[in-house]
Amino acid sequence: MSKIIFLSTAFPFRGGISNFTSLFYHQLSRKNDVSVITYKRQYPKFLFPGKSQIDFNTTDKIPTKLLIDSINPINWIKLAKHISDEKPEVIIISYFMWFFALSFYFIAKKTRKKNKTKIIILAHNVISHESRFFEKYLTKKLFSIADEIVVMSKAVQTDSLSICPNVNSKLLFHPIYTNFGEIIDKNVAKTKINLQSERIILFFGFIREYKGLDILIKSMKFLTDLKITLLVAGEFYTDSTFYQNLISSEKIENIVFRSDFIPTDEVKFYFSASDLVILPYKSATQSGIAQIANNFLKPIIATNVGGLSETIQHGKTGFIVESENPTQLAEAIRKFYIEEKETEFRDNIKNELQKYSWESFTTQFEDEINSLLRASN
Repeated sequence: MSKIIFLSTAFPFRGGISNFTSLFYHQLSRKNDVSVITYKRQYPKFLFPGKSQIDFNTTDKIPTKLLIDSINPINWIKLAKHISDEKPEVIIISYFMWFFALSFYFIAKKTRKKNKTKIIILAHNVISHESRFFEKYLTKKLFSIADEIVVMSKAVQTDSLSICPNVNSKLLFHPIYTNFGEIIDKNVAKTKINLQSERIILFFGFIREYKGLDILIKSMKFLTDLKITLLVAGEFYTDSTFYQNLISSEKIENIVFRSDFIPTDEVKFYFSASDLVILPYKSATQSGIAQIANNFLKPIIATNVGGLSETIQHGKTGFIVESENPTQLAEAIRKFYIEEKETEFRDNIKNELQKYSWESFTTQFEDEINSLLRASN
């Protein structure tokens, strides 16, 4: 058993990283003494584009300590002392954005200096989609004090090594999200979300420019004969006017927006009601949406950017297409329906699920922890 402190976005904060932390905590705490420390202030309000950072109603609540203030150096000093007094053997830092690099760097460096604590960075993302000139410097500063960087896609590993080639980088895999409930009957799900279209494709998650919703909207004009409804479920993190104007200019009618944050207990309805999940990203490292889709046995059409193709077997569990190519995207969607691929792809996804289990991921992660601790003895 190892004493671990996990610094991460976590309950009551919402979003994919928080969901990941909850699922990882459940597995990791089975054999280890794990404390999760999250934010009392994650972002200042003026830097947060969404409606709320908090979701107290999530169905997966874990014990957390709300102690980190991302912009207050005095807090970092106090928190470093608090963590040092706990004498953890390992600190895991869940990293996805440069904004948190400096606070994590200070806290981890102070703790390691006093206790010789091992530092593992769990890198969900290394270089942001809206890159800033100073972010590589801040990220390198944090990564340079790590004993190991764990990544979950080859694209993130490449970014990690480009910034800090001297720190060991371990490639695991992104586990599936199992905290959104069970698959339910498609017709029941359609009733729950009040959408009775025969064919539904799903774009899910926060709407940001790099995710390529505009490309998907443009592809819909090539599919009018198939009577497909595009369901866009997620909160706008960019100006919605752009997309509404695009829909008007392309004269597309079969798009339904549910433009709010989707609560955890409702996610299953959106995926269960859909035939197909579309990830038309212009850039990417990896996507938690893909592993929600896999959990619900939903085929995926994704663009060939970042690590998206690593969890999709082209022609077996979905299709991979060129990025920013509405015509090719439409052709793949058409092929899925005309060749009636849903059952075949669903069965193939079912056969792949075991290798993305949380048990397997955690066992491999624990092996890395034990290896670091043995090396220091």
